[in-house]
Amino acid sequence: MSKPDIITLGCRLNIAESESIRQSLINKESSQDLIVINSCAVTSRAVAQTRQAIRRARRERPDARIVVTGCAAQIDPEIFAKMPEVSRVIGNIEKHQIQSFAFSDQQSDEDRVQVADINSLKETAPHLITAFSEHSRAFLEIQNGCDHNCSFCIIPQGRGRNRSASREEIIRCAERLVEAGHQELVLTGVDLTSYGDDLSEQDTLAHLIDHLLTQIKALKRIRLSSLDPNGVDDYLFELITGDERIMPHVHLSLQAGDDLILKRMRRRHTRAQSIELVSRLKAKRPQIVIGADLIAGFPTEDEQMAKNSLQLIEDCDIVFGHIFPYSPRQGTPAARMPQVHTAFIKERAGKLREAAAKQQQLWLQSLIGSHQSVLLEGDGYRGHTPQFAPIRLAEPVTEGGIVEIAVTSADKDGLIGKKL
Repeated sequence: MSKPDIITLGCRLNIAESESIRQSLINKESSQDLIVINSCAVTSRAVAQTRQAIRRARRERPDARIVVTGCAAQIDPEIFAKMPEVSRVIGNIEKHQIQSFAFSDQQSDEDRVQVADINSLKETAPHLITAFSEHSRAFLEIQNGCDHNCSFCIIPQGRGRNRSASREEIIRCAERLVEAGHQELVLTGVDLTSYGDDLSEQDTLAHLIDHLLTQIKALKRIRLSSLDPNGVDDYLFELITGDERIMPHVHLSLQAGDDLILKRMRRRHTRAQSIELVSRLKAKRPQIVIGADLIAGFPTEDEQMAKNSLQLIEDCDIVFGHIFPYSPRQGTPAARMPQVHTAFIKERAGKLREAAAKQQQLWLQSLIGSHQSVLLEGDGYRGHTPQFAPIRLAEPVTEGGIVEIAVTSADKDGLIGKKL
Protein backbone atom coordinates (compact mmCIF):
# COMPACT_ATOMS: atom_id res chain seq x y z
CA MET A 1 0.00 0.00 0.00
CA SER A 2 1.40 3.40 -0.98
CA LYS A 3 1.12 6.18 1.59
CA PRO A 4 -0.58 9.28 0.14
CA ASP A 5 1.24 12.59 0.30
CA ILE A 6 -1.05 15.51 1.24
CA ILE A 7 0.10 19.10 0.70
CA THR A 8 -2.07 21.63 2.50
CA LEU A 9 -2.29 25.35 1.83
CA GLY A 10 -4.40 27.90 3.69
CA CYS A 11 -6.55 27.76 6.80
CA ARG A 12 -7.03 25.46 9.77
CA LEU A 13 -10.16 24.08 8.16
CA ASN A 14 -8.02 22.86 5.26
CA ILE A 15 -5.66 21.23 7.76
CA ALA A 16 -8.60 19.37 9.31
CA GLU A 17 -9.98 18.30 5.94
CA SER A 18 -6.56 17.18 4.71
CA GLU A 19 -6.33 14.86 7.69
CA SER A 20 -9.78 13.50 6.85
CA ILE A 21 -8.60 12.81 3.31
CA ARG A 22 -5.42 11.19 4.62
CA GLN A 23 -7.36 8.85 6.91
CA SER A 24 -9.74 7.86 4.11
CA LEU A 25 -6.90 7.08 1.69
CA ILE A 26 -4.87 5.16 4.28
CA ASN A 27 -7.91 3.01 5.06
CA LYS A 28 -8.34 2.17 1.38
CA GLU A 29 -5.53 0.02 0.07
CA SER A 30 -3.94 1.34 -3.10
CA SER A 31 -0.70 0.81 -4.97
CA GLN A 32 -0.97 4.23 -6.61
CA ASP A 33 1.70 6.87 -6.03
CA LEU A 34 -0.61 9.75 -5.13
CA ILE A 35 -0.11 13.40 -4.19
CA VAL A 36 -3.13 15.45 -3.09
CA ILE A 37 -2.79 19.23 -3.05
CA ASN A 38 -5.50 20.90 -0.95
CA SER A 39 -5.55 24.45 -2.27
CA CYS A 40 -6.44 27.88 -0.91
CA ALA A 41 -8.12 30.75 -2.77
CA VAL A 42 -8.23 33.52 -0.18
CA THR A 43 -5.83 35.67 -2.23
CA SER A 44 -4.35 35.55 -5.73
CA ARG A 45 -1.02 34.82 -4.06
CA ALA A 46 -2.52 31.71 -2.46
CA VAL A 47 -3.60 30.50 -5.90
CA ALA A 48 -0.10 31.16 -7.25
CA GLN A 49 1.39 29.20 -4.34
CA THR A 50 -0.87 26.28 -5.25
CA ARG A 51 0.47 26.30 -8.81
CA GLN A 52 4.02 26.43 -7.45
CA ALA A 53 3.31 23.49 -5.15
CA ILE A 54 2.00 21.48 -8.11
CA ARG A 55 5.12 22.10 -10.19
CA ARG A 56 7.40 21.34 -7.26
CA ALA A 57 5.54 18.09 -6.53
CA ARG A 58 5.93 16.99 -10.14
CA ARG A 59 9.70 17.70 -10.08
CA GLU A 60 10.13 15.74 -6.87
CA ARG A 61 7.81 12.83 -7.79
CA PRO A 62 7.71 12.61 -11.59
CA ASP A 63 5.68 9.36 -11.63
CA ALA A 64 3.04 10.35 -9.07
CA ARG A 65 -0.58 11.16 -9.89
CA ILE A 66 -1.38 14.69 -8.68
CA VAL A 67 -4.93 15.48 -7.55
CA VAL A 68 -5.76 19.14 -6.90
CA THR A 69 -8.67 20.00 -4.64
CA GLY A 70 -9.73 22.72 -2.18
CA CYS A 71 -11.13 26.21 -2.66
CA ALA A 72 -8.96 27.27 -5.60
CA ALA A 73 -9.88 24.08 -7.45
CA GLN A 74 -13.57 24.58 -6.63
CA ILE A 75 -13.66 28.18 -7.85
CA ASP A 76 -11.56 27.89 -11.01
CA PRO A 77 -10.88 24.23 -11.87
CA GLU A 78 -9.88 24.93 -15.46
CA ILE A 79 -6.65 26.77 -14.57
CA PHE A 80 -5.41 23.61 -12.87
CA ALA A 81 -6.86 21.22 -15.46
CA LYS A 82 -4.74 22.99 -18.08
CA MET A 83 -1.53 22.26 -16.16
CA PRO A 84 0.21 19.19 -17.63
CA GLU A 85 1.39 18.16 -14.17
CA VAL A 86 -2.17 17.64 -12.89
CA SER A 87 -3.89 14.26 -13.16
CA ARG A 88 -7.28 15.29 -11.76
CA VAL A 89 -9.10 18.31 -10.31
CA ILE A 90 -11.83 17.67 -7.75
CA GLY A 91 -14.04 20.07 -5.79
CA ASN A 92 -14.76 20.60 -2.12
CA ILE A 93 -17.65 18.13 -2.26
CA GLU A 94 -15.74 15.45 -4.13
CA LYS A 95 -12.66 15.54 -1.88
CA HIS A 96 -14.71 13.76 0.79
CA GLN A 97 -15.73 10.98 -1.61
CA ILE A 98 -13.09 8.29 -1.71
CA GLN A 99 -13.96 7.27 -5.28
CA SER A 100 -12.73 10.68 -6.48
CA PHE A 101 -9.16 9.50 -5.87
CA ALA A 102 -9.49 6.21 -7.78
CA PHE A 103 -7.76 5.99 -11.17
CA SER A 104 -8.14 3.53 -14.01
CA ASP A 105 -5.96 3.02 -17.05
CA GLN A 106 -8.67 4.54 -19.26
CA GLN A 107 -9.30 7.91 -17.61
CA SER A 108 -11.51 10.13 -19.76
CA ASP A 109 -11.37 13.91 -20.05
CA GLU A 110 -14.67 13.97 -18.18
CA ASP A 111 -13.06 12.12 -15.26
CA ARG A 112 -10.23 14.65 -15.13
CA VAL A 113 -12.39 17.47 -13.72
CA GLN A 114 -14.93 16.53 -11.05
CA VAL A 115 -16.33 19.73 -9.51
CA ALA A 116 -19.99 19.99 -8.55
CA ASP A 117 -21.90 23.16 -7.63
CA ILE A 118 -20.93 23.80 -4.00
CA ASN A 119 -24.28 25.49 -3.33
CA SER A 120 -26.02 22.19 -4.05
CA LEU A 121 -24.55 20.83 -0.81
CA LYS A 122 -27.16 21.08 1.95
CA GLU A 123 -26.12 18.47 4.48
CA THR A 124 -23.86 19.09 7.43
CA ALA A 125 -20.19 18.24 7.42
CA PRO A 126 -19.90 14.48 6.78
CA HIS A 127 -16.17 14.29 7.28
CA LEU A 128 -15.56 14.82 10.98
CA ILE A 129 -12.46 12.86 11.87
CA THR A 130 -11.41 10.72 14.80
CA ALA A 131 -7.60 10.90 14.77
CA PHE A 132 -4.66 13.08 13.82
CA SER A 133 -1.46 11.40 12.84
CA GLU A 134 0.96 14.34 13.07
CA HIS A 135 -0.57 16.89 15.46
CA SER A 136 -0.67 16.99 19.25
CA ARG A 137 -3.87 18.97 19.01
CA ALA A 138 -6.85 17.86 16.96
CA PHE A 139 -8.78 20.11 14.60
CA LEU A 140 -12.50 19.47 14.74
CA GLU A 141 -14.65 20.87 11.95
CA ILE A 142 -18.02 21.98 13.28
CA GLN A 143 -19.22 24.22 10.46
CA ASN A 144 -18.57 24.99 6.80
CA GLY A 145 -19.57 27.70 4.33
CA CYS A 146 -20.54 31.33 4.90
CA ASP A 147 -23.64 33.45 4.27
CA HIS A 148 -22.19 36.93 4.79
CA ASN A 149 -20.75 37.76 1.33
CA CYS A 150 -18.12 40.30 2.36
CA SER A 151 -17.26 42.39 -0.69
CA PHE A 152 -13.62 41.19 -0.89
CA CYS A 153 -14.15 37.50 -0.20
CA ILE A 154 -14.18 34.71 -2.77
CA ILE A 155 -14.49 31.92 -0.19
CA PRO A 156 -18.33 31.52 -0.32
CA GLN A 157 -17.85 30.52 -3.96
CA GLY A 158 -15.47 27.80 -2.81
CA ARG A 159 -17.27 26.70 0.35
CA GLY A 160 -20.94 27.41 -0.28
CA ARG A 161 -23.56 28.45 2.27
CA ASN A 162 -23.36 28.00 6.03
CA ARG A 163 -23.79 24.37 7.09
CA SER A 164 -23.44 23.14 10.67
CA ALA A 165 -22.72 19.65 11.90
CA SER A 166 -25.16 18.42 14.54
CA ARG A 167 -24.26 18.79 18.19
CA GLU A 168 -24.53 15.01 18.63
CA GLU A 169 -22.09 14.33 15.78
CA ILE A 170 -19.58 16.80 17.13
CA ILE A 171 -19.72 15.48 20.69
CA ARG A 172 -19.30 11.88 19.50
CA CYS A 173 -16.29 12.87 17.42
CA ALA A 174 -14.81 14.95 20.26
CA GLU A 175 -15.18 12.01 22.63
CA ARG A 176 -13.26 9.75 20.24
CA LEU A 177 -10.50 12.34 19.84
CA VAL A 178 -10.11 12.71 23.60
CA GLU A 179 -10.14 8.92 24.07
CA ALA A 180 -7.37 8.73 21.46
CA GLY A 181 -5.21 10.98 23.64
CA HIS A 182 -5.71 14.46 22.20
CA GLN A 183 -5.67 16.96 25.04
CA GLU A 184 -6.58 20.02 22.98
CA LEU A 185 -9.36 20.36 20.42
CA VAL A 186 -9.40 23.28 17.99
CA LEU A 187 -12.91 24.05 16.77
CA THR A 188 -12.71 25.09 13.13
CA GLY A 189 -15.00 26.36 10.40
CA VAL A 190 -15.28 29.00 7.70
CA ASP A 191 -17.45 31.28 9.86
CA LEU A 192 -17.31 29.75 13.32
CA THR A 193 -19.70 32.12 15.10
CA SER A 194 -22.47 31.31 12.61
CA TYR A 195 -22.50 27.72 13.89
CA GLY A 196 -26.10 26.60 14.41
CA ASP A 197 -27.78 29.39 12.43
CA ASP A 198 -29.15 26.65 10.17
CA LEU A 199 -30.19 24.44 13.08
CA SER A 200 -32.22 25.68 16.08
CA GLU A 201 -32.22 28.51 18.61
CA GLN A 202 -30.52 26.22 21.10
CA ASP A 203 -27.75 25.39 18.65
CA THR A 204 -25.22 28.20 18.89
CA LEU A 205 -21.46 28.13 19.20
CA ALA A 206 -21.76 28.94 22.91
CA HIS A 207 -24.29 26.17 23.52
CA LEU A 208 -22.04 23.70 21.70
CA ILE A 209 -18.95 24.66 23.70
CA ASP A 210 -20.89 24.47 26.96
CA HIS A 211 -22.07 20.95 26.08
CA LEU A 212 -18.54 19.85 25.15
CA LEU A 213 -17.14 21.12 28.44
CA THR A 214 -19.98 19.61 30.47
CA GLN A 215 -20.20 16.20 28.81
CA ILE A 216 -16.50 15.48 28.20
CA LYS A 217 -14.83 15.85 31.58
CA ALA A 218 -11.51 14.50 30.27
CA LEU A 219 -11.28 17.28 27.66
CA LYS A 220 -8.50 19.53 28.93
CA ARG A 221 -8.42 22.31 26.37
CA ILE A 222 -10.63 23.92 23.73
CA ARG A 223 -9.14 26.42 21.33
CA LEU A 224 -11.27 28.49 18.97
CA SER A 225 -10.28 29.45 15.45
CA SER A 226 -11.15 32.86 13.97
CA LEU A 227 -14.23 34.60 15.40
CA ASP A 228 -16.40 37.28 13.81
CA PRO A 229 -16.50 40.05 16.44
CA ASN A 230 -20.18 40.63 15.70
CA GLY A 231 -20.86 36.98 16.56
CA VAL A 232 -19.42 37.07 20.08
CA ASP A 233 -22.66 37.19 22.08
CA ASP A 234 -22.93 37.46 25.88
CA TYR A 235 -23.11 33.68 26.35
CA LEU A 236 -19.94 33.08 24.30
CA PHE A 237 -18.20 36.00 26.01
CA GLU A 238 -18.90 34.53 29.46
CA LEU A 239 -17.55 31.13 28.42
CA ILE A 240 -14.36 32.55 26.90
CA THR A 241 -13.65 34.71 29.92
CA GLY A 242 -14.93 32.36 32.60
CA ASP A 243 -13.78 28.82 31.79
CA GLU A 244 -10.06 28.08 31.98
CA ARG A 245 -10.40 25.08 29.67
CA ILE A 246 -11.04 27.56 26.84
CA MET A 247 -7.62 28.83 25.85
CA PRO A 248 -6.98 32.57 26.41
CA HIS A 249 -6.22 33.23 22.76
CA VAL A 250 -8.92 35.04 20.78
CA HIS A 251 -8.39 35.51 17.07
CA LEU A 252 -10.78 38.06 15.58
CA SER A 253 -11.71 38.63 11.96
CA LEU A 254 -11.30 42.43 12.15
CA GLN A 255 -10.04 43.08 8.57
CA ALA A 256 -9.72 46.88 8.98
CA GLY A 257 -9.67 49.69 11.52
CA ASP A 258 -11.50 52.33 9.52
CA ASP A 259 -15.30 52.54 9.58
CA LEU A 260 -15.78 53.53 5.94
CA ILE A 261 -13.55 50.73 4.76
CA LEU A 262 -15.38 48.29 7.02
CA LYS A 263 -18.66 49.44 5.47
CA ARG A 264 -17.30 48.99 1.96
CA MET A 265 -16.07 45.54 2.98
CA ARG A 266 -19.64 44.74 4.12
CA ARG A 267 -18.37 43.87 7.57
CA ARG A 268 -20.87 43.85 10.43
CA HIS A 269 -18.88 45.68 13.08
CA THR A 270 -17.29 49.09 13.58
CA ARG A 271 -13.86 50.14 14.77
CA ALA A 272 -15.29 51.16 18.15
CA GLN A 273 -17.00 47.80 18.58
CA SER A 274 -13.71 45.99 17.96
CA ILE A 275 -11.90 48.03 20.57
CA GLU A 276 -14.76 47.71 23.05
CA LEU A 277 -14.90 43.91 22.66
CA VAL A 278 -11.16 43.54 23.24
CA SER A 279 -11.31 45.87 26.23
CA ARG A 280 -14.12 43.81 27.79
CA LEU A 281 -12.33 40.51 27.13
CA LYS A 282 -9.12 41.70 28.74
CA ALA A 283 -10.90 43.33 31.68
CA LYS A 284 -12.69 40.06 32.51
CA ARG A 285 -9.74 37.75 31.77
CA PRO A 286 -6.48 39.75 31.64
CA GLN A 287 -4.32 36.93 30.28
CA ILE A 288 -6.28 36.80 27.00
CA VAL A 289 -4.16 37.68 23.97
CA ILE A 290 -5.57 38.94 20.70
CA GLY A 291 -4.90 37.84 17.16
CA ALA A 292 -6.52 39.45 14.13
CA ASP A 293 -6.83 39.30 10.37
CA LEU A 294 -6.14 42.66 8.70
CA ILE A 295 -6.23 43.57 5.01
CA ALA A 296 -3.81 46.20 3.69
CA GLY A 297 -4.72 48.38 0.73
CA PHE A 298 -8.40 47.60 0.35
CA PRO A 299 -9.91 49.50 -2.64
CA THR A 300 -10.46 53.24 -1.97
CA GLU A 301 -8.21 53.13 1.15
CA ASP A 302 -6.36 56.44 1.55
CA GLU A 303 -3.48 57.26 3.89
CA GLN A 304 -5.69 58.24 6.82
CA MET A 305 -7.76 55.08 6.49
CA ALA A 306 -4.53 53.05 6.44
CA LYS A 307 -3.34 54.85 9.57
CA ASN A 308 -6.59 53.97 11.31
CA SER A 309 -5.97 50.27 10.63
CA LEU A 310 -2.36 50.62 11.75
CA GLN A 311 -3.44 52.26 15.01
CA LEU A 312 -5.87 49.38 15.63
CA ILE A 313 -2.92 47.07 16.31
CA GLU A 314 -2.03 49.15 19.35
CA ASP A 315 -5.61 49.96 20.34
CA CYS A 316 -6.55 46.25 20.39
CA ASP A 317 -3.11 45.04 21.54
CA ILE A 318 -2.88 42.64 18.59
CA VAL A 319 0.07 40.28 19.12
CA PHE A 320 -0.79 37.78 16.38
CA GLY A 321 -1.35 39.85 13.24
CA HIS A 322 -2.32 37.94 10.11
CA ILE A 323 -1.70 40.59 7.46
CA PHE A 324 -3.11 40.14 3.95
CA PRO A 325 -2.12 42.53 1.16
CA TYR A 326 -5.36 43.07 -0.75
CA SER A 327 -5.60 41.33 -4.09
CA PRO A 328 -8.69 41.55 -6.29
CA ARG A 329 -10.60 38.31 -6.72
CA GLN A 330 -12.61 38.16 -9.91
CA GLY A 331 -16.34 37.96 -9.23
CA THR A 332 -16.26 39.94 -5.97
CA PRO A 333 -17.70 43.48 -5.62
CA ALA A 334 -14.39 44.84 -4.30
CA ALA A 335 -12.66 43.89 -7.54
CA ARG A 336 -14.82 46.49 -9.32
CA MET A 337 -13.96 49.29 -6.88
CA PRO A 338 -11.14 51.83 -7.45
CA GLN A 339 -7.96 49.93 -6.68
CA VAL A 340 -5.00 51.04 -4.57
CA HIS A 341 -1.62 51.00 -6.32
CA THR A 342 0.38 47.83 -5.65
CA ALA A 343 3.33 49.77 -4.23
CA PHE A 344 1.09 51.40 -1.61
CA ILE A 345 -0.46 48.05 -0.71
CA LYS A 346 2.98 46.53 -0.18
CA GLU A 347 4.13 49.49 1.91
CA ARG A 348 1.03 49.46 4.11
CA ALA A 349 1.20 45.69 4.62
CA GLY A 350 4.82 46.09 5.70
CA LYS A 351 3.88 48.71 8.29
CA LEU A 352 1.10 46.51 9.67
CA ARG A 353 3.46 43.53 9.95
CA GLU A 354 6.13 45.65 11.62
CA ALA A 355 3.65 47.03 14.17
CA ALA A 356 2.24 43.57 14.95
CA ALA A 357 5.75 42.13 15.32
CA LYS A 358 6.64 44.93 17.77
CA GLN A 359 3.52 44.20 19.86
CA GLN A 360 4.35 40.51 19.84
CA GLN A 361 7.92 41.05 20.99
CA LEU A 362 6.79 43.26 23.87
CA TRP A 363 4.34 40.56 24.90
CA LEU A 364 6.87 37.72 24.62
CA GLN A 365 9.39 39.64 26.71
CA SER A 366 6.73 40.12 29.39
CA LEU A 367 6.44 36.33 29.75
CA ILE A 368 10.09 35.78 30.71
CA GLY A 369 10.22 34.32 34.20
CA SER A 370 6.69 32.95 34.04
CA HIS A 371 5.60 29.32 34.29
CA GLN A 372 3.54 27.98 31.39
CA SER A 373 1.52 24.83 30.76
CA VAL A 374 2.86 23.81 27.37
CA LEU A 375 1.28 21.33 24.98
CA LEU A 376 4.31 19.54 23.54
CA GLU A 377 4.46 18.81 19.84
CA GLY A 378 6.58 16.76 17.48
CA ASP A 379 9.95 15.74 18.89
CA GLY A 380 9.43 17.13 22.41
CA TYR A 381 11.59 20.19 21.78
CA ARG A 382 8.73 22.56 21.05
CA GLY A 383 5.12 23.41 21.83
CA HIS A 384 2.65 26.22 22.52
CA THR A 385 1.48 27.93 25.68
CA PRO A 386 -2.25 28.37 26.40
CA GLN A 387 -2.01 31.81 24.77
CA PHE A 388 -0.46 30.10 21.72
CA ALA A 389 3.02 31.54 22.18
CA PRO A 390 5.50 29.20 20.46
CA ILE A 391 8.15 27.87 22.84
CA ARG A 392 11.36 25.89 22.32
CA LEU A 393 13.08 23.76 24.93
CA ALA A 394 16.83 23.43 25.44
CA GLU A 395 16.36 19.72 26.16
CA PRO A 396 13.62 17.41 24.89
CA VAL A 397 10.83 16.25 27.18
CA THR A 398 9.91 12.62 26.67
CA GLU A 399 6.58 12.23 28.49
CA GLY A 400 4.53 14.27 25.98
CA GLY A 401 1.20 15.95 26.57
CA ILE A 402 0.93 19.11 28.70
CA VAL A 403 4.08 19.91 30.67
CA GLU A 404 4.97 22.74 33.07
CA ILE A 405 7.73 24.90 31.61
CA ALA A 406 9.71 27.82 33.04
CA VAL A 407 10.24 30.58 30.46
CA THR A 408 13.91 31.62 30.51
CA SER A 409 14.18 33.97 27.50
CA ALA A 410 12.58 35.07 24.24
CA ASP A 411 13.65 35.89 20.70
CA LYS A 412 12.01 36.75 17.40
CA ASP A 413 10.82 33.14 16.97
CA GLY A 414 9.09 32.85 20.34
CA LEU A 415 9.84 31.77 23.91
CA ILE A 416 12.66 29.59 25.20
CA GLY A 417 12.25 27.51 28.33
CA LYS A 418 13.05 24.47 30.42
CA LYS A 419 10.97 21.81 32.16
CA LEU A 420 10.19 22.50 35.81
